[in-house]
Amino acid sequence: MKIAILGYGVVGSGAYEVAKTADNIEVKRVLHRRAVAELGDIVTTDYDDIINDREIELVAECIGGLHPAYEYVAAAIKSGKHVVTPNKNLVAAYWNELHALADQYGVELRFTASAGGGIPWLFNLRRQSRSDEILAISGIVNGTCNYILDTMHNEPVDFTEILAKAQALGYAEKDPTADICGFDTQRKCVISANLAFGLSITEDEVPVFGIQNINAGDIKYFRQHSYTCKLLMNAGLKEYGAYAYVEPTLVGKGALEESVPANNNLISLTGNHIGTLSFYGQGAGKFPTGTSVIQDVLDIESGWGFKAADSKKINVTIDNAIESHRYYVRENGERRITEPMSVAAAHEIAAKSSDDSFFMAGIRE
Repeated sequence: MKIAILGYGVVGSGAYEVAKTADNIEVKRVLHRRAVAELGDIVTTDYDDIINDREIELVAECIGGLHPAYEYVAAAIKSGKHVVTPNKNLVAAYWNELHALADQYGVELRFTASAGGGIPWLFNLRRQSRSDEILAISGIVNGTCNYILDTMHNEPVDFTEILAKAQALGYAEKDPTADICGFDTQRKCVISANLAFGLSITEDEVPVFGIQNINAGDIKYFRQHSYTCKLLMNAGLKEYGAYAYVEPTLVGKGALEESVPANNNLISLTGNHIGTLSFYGQGAGKFPTGTSVIQDVLDIESGWGFKAADSKKINVTIDNAIESHRYYVRENGERRITEPMSVAAAHEIAAKSSDDSFFMAGIRE
């Protein structure tokens, strides 16, 4: 199969390197802004060179962001080319549009690297949902936040210090807002929940509270009470509806998430028949994510379908009033553990607080 890769950054270059040793795959074109010596004449700056090439059967979009990624992907689908993308921004924002286009033009749309990076999370989530009812999903899906929190639990550092170190190591972007404020985790929650439950939810429906206000005093308190703080996505189905949210969460000794080190991820599903399955590994990076991109390409080349389930519950809306637990809250310098309250109520308190340094974390009992 002849393919084109859009973008030659971290993920695009990783996908290209992995593709060189993959069976039955030839990278015919790479879309990039400038020449790349090691790529020779396969580089093009003109997307029409890819769209108009009938030999190219698949486009791997590794540019990131929403635009022009959406326009490029839509054009590829309309030209009858399969699409693979690790772009969680794109998949979360245009879930309905992209799936409708792929159905209309009879091509495959695969995005298993968009949540979990190199971990085969979405692949196995979809696989399990074919024969089981997925009841809940949760996990650590942002390596930057996990690195920050893990280090704060193990070294005498404050948030701003370890964030700067994460940026120096390349774990955090120059603008870390999407990571530390939880928006990256939110997008991965949207994609995972839609795939798991046959939903069609958007980012606006998933409340998020990040780790940007955590401090060393919070960590000291957690350690004194035998808790470890992790930023988790959570989603599930109950008798009366669905819930989905992102928040720092305090887990106790023995929890799988408690021992996840550095920038690793751990993501779990709970099925009605299978029970709980957990997936651990590198959730981002050049070769973990690049490998996942090429695995999608190879699956399409081999005829392995990955069609998302029809949105049977498309009319189900997120109601976080149905999910409740206790919270740790720090507001105006005072710390307290609340009585159980709904996720909706806790996030409303956070939104209305006048304390710019307000911090809260759900407590997993």
